[in-house]
Amino acid sequence: MINEQYKAMLGGKSVIRQLSEYATARGGEIGYDNVFDFTLGNPSVPCSGRFTDEMLALYKESDPIALHGYSQSPGIRTVREKVAQSLNRRFSTGYGTEHIFMTSGAAGALAHALRCVTKPGDKVITFAPYFPEYIHYVGCTGAKLSIVEADKKTFEINFKALEKELTADTAAILVNTPNNPSGTVYCEETIKKLAAILNEKQREFGHDIFIISDEPYREIVFDGKQTPYISNFYDNTLSCYSFSKSLSLPGERIGYVAANPRCTDSDLIVPICTQISRGIGHNCPASSIQLGIAEVLDETNDLSVYETNMNLLYDALTDIGFECRRPGGTFYMFPKALEEDATAFCLKAKEYDLILVPSDSFGCEGHFRIAYCTDTEKVKRSLDVFRRFASEVYGM
Repeated sequence: MINEQYKAMLGGKSVIRQLSEYATARGGEIGYDNVFDFTLGNPSVPCSGRFTDEMLALYKESDPIALHGYSQSPGIRTVREKVAQSLNRRFSTGYGTEHIFMTSGAAGALAHALRCVTKPGDKVITFAPYFPEYIHYVGCTGAKLSIVEADKKTFEINFKALEKELTADTAAILVNTPNNPSGTVYCEETIKKLAAILNEKQREFGHDIFIISDEPYREIVFDGKQTPYISNFYDNTLSCYSFSKSLSLPGERIGYVAANPRCTDSDLIVPICTQISRGIGHNCPASSIQLGIAEVLDETNDLSVYETNMNLLYDALTDIGFECRRPGGTFYMFPKALEEDATAFCLKAKEYDLILVPSDSFGCEGHFRIAYCTDTEKVKRSLDVFRRFASEVYGM
């Protein structure tokens, strides 16, 4: 018999992917330049030229048997060592090779981290608005995902609601900062407050509560700021990272789990992740990509286009009359829709070839997500379309 859990998931396909597919099909009809596709978080900045050079050198100069062979289950040891050293340089941490587990992107990192610190029936808490796939990342482990309702004015952590949600069966808190979809970046004060609450609850409940920190947008922060590194503030933290955004390598599926050296059983996290791999068929990411990123760990692409695009859209939309919290990072914006039904709003926008994602699947009604990782020229052309849409449909 077919697995009923996964069969049921067929009826809940990703709204983001469906809209992206529509945008592509529509582009085939009228030309993709005429479709303002703000659906998919696919980086628009080319990958690092140095990464390309490193990959070319690897393929030309390396022993092909060694280059294309299996790596060790936790990843190539020299790569893990370099990742640990890079994190220590940038965040003054104490990682060793034994704390780094290489994965197939942030999704692979989350799949391992969640299984490492939960068991079926445990509660995992996250904060709305949240990435919709969290439902499946958590649900397929047998744990239960609980949502802390959003503070719709700031999209910061709703601490009052969190206190009510924290119960003795809580095993982990899933945190995403900078946040998809809101662009909110939790400040140091917020992280310290969260850490203090969780430390108190660990003492009260008599067991660990881990923070699983989903960090693929860590380097995309605006106004010259930096993202506070959560492991510096809370011992029981597993950092889940991807090079998809910082180096524009989403298709290469490369990331890692970094276990805080001060967390409970820190020396066991990576060995346990290798055992988890046996059950989910992970078996380490591509060897050549591991070796390639190991040479560019402290680099990022020129990501300034995302801040340029954000400012253009934020200034224009707020001038039109949209309510919107200014993003502190990522390449997403989460304005309030011009009617309560976000899906109806986005369907009306489609008639203007503005392809926007309604907020319902992010656990927050009445908003929509704009992924502005696209050409600045196209963003500029979209502004008059937003104005015309708001004026003709909503009298703005």
